[in-house]
Amino acid sequence: MSGALAPRDRLLHGSPLRRRGACVAIGAALAAVLAAATSVQLGLFAGMRPDIAAVFRAALAASTVLALVPVTILWFLDRRERETPWLFAAAFLWGAVIATALALPFNTAFSAAVDAWLVQHPVVGRTLGPDAAQMIAAPISAPIVEELAKALGVALLFWLLRAEFDNMRDGFVYGALVGLGFTWFESALYVAQGYAQFGAPPWGMQLGWRYALLGFGGHAMFTGIFGAFLGVAMQTRRRWLKVLAPLCGLVLAIAAHFVNNALPLVFALAGAARGEPPPAAQEAPPDLGFIEAFLIGSAVELTIFLPFVAVMAFALWRSGVWERRVIREELAQEVGRTVREDEYRAIAADRMFRTRRIDRLRRRESAALVNAQHELAFRKRRVRDDGADPERDRLVAGWRAEIARLRAG
Repeated sequence: MSGALAPRDRLLHGSPLRRRGACVAIGAALAAVLAAATSVQLGLFAGMRPDIAAVFRAALAASTVLALVPVTILWFLDRRERETPWLFAAAFLWGAVIATALALPFNTAFSAAVDAWLVQHPVVGRTLGPDAAQMIAAPISAPIVEELAKALGVALLFWLLRAEFDNMRDGFVYGALVGLGFTWFESALYVAQGYAQFGAPPWGMQLGWRYALLGFGGHAMFTGIFGAFLGVAMQTRRRWLKVLAPLCGLVLAIAAHFVNNALPLVFALAGAARGEPPPAAQEAPPDLGFIEAFLIGSAVELTIFLPFVAVMAFALWRSGVWERRVIREELAQEVGRTVREDEYRAIAADRMFRTRRIDRLRRRESAALVNAQHELAFRKRRVRDDGADPERDRLVAGWRAEIARLRAG
């Protein structure tokens, strides 16, 4: 059909990947990063005893089942402008495979440096106990290194596939997916490490606590906040906000991660101030069942991270308001062209938890047509915000042709 664009053309519209030289350079850089990450992960697995590896695989399977809940919620949140499933998978796997591998050597090196520092300052080690190196390294190295590694994946998705991402909700969804991937791998790794260190895998403590708040505590929240602020930069017209918003999001993500990792150090220092001696040996984590750890972890994270949870909730609420307003305003001009009058009445009646459908069509055809109409609305707003004319935009014409094709089909 005249004006129609292939899915690949829509996906890569405005992307540097459309330029041959840039595509080759970016592909080579990503291949190098993937190779380095694969090398780190293979080295990690090669160093595991067979019994530890078996525990890790079992923990990874359990983590996979638990991750389905937050992934399903994110799929629902993305319903008004559905990206392809492989983008969901790419974001998740960046957090699981690449971000964890990028962070591991830096965290290990910093922990070794702290160990060496403690040798020169034994009074600190005696004050904090056998976990002193971990207590000091965790709130310094991990928040910076891990949040940068995860943020890099979110930023790459937005840069390389900019036509697919429009607003704060897109940023939160893909930031949270990267964070969930990190949680998916890290939780299984800590179960295996607990088994290697203490002889019993801490299933409940690690899986229940790390999937607290239905999986939206911890890494999903940290990187989701960064992604939301990156989405603000995508949808705003203000140049200063385009620069400042991602930086603020990254600082908030690092700050939330710091608060999370600094708690053991704070408790140890508080105990030392009260004159309590540190433990003589490293202690096993509490023997909690999954439900108990999940409930306690959710209550603790909701209390400690209340300001960050409020930011996350506000971002989701405002992004939904913005999406519905843009769809309503931009498609008002499309009535009689790509939107029928009864369809626009449903658009005007859309609410926070409602998923619009076109009843006379089957579910799949309805979802495809609704998604194309929404993509058209967001693209028109993006072009308008850039100071251009939507009527001259190739992607706007492509979405209109796609809607006509879906109706004809």
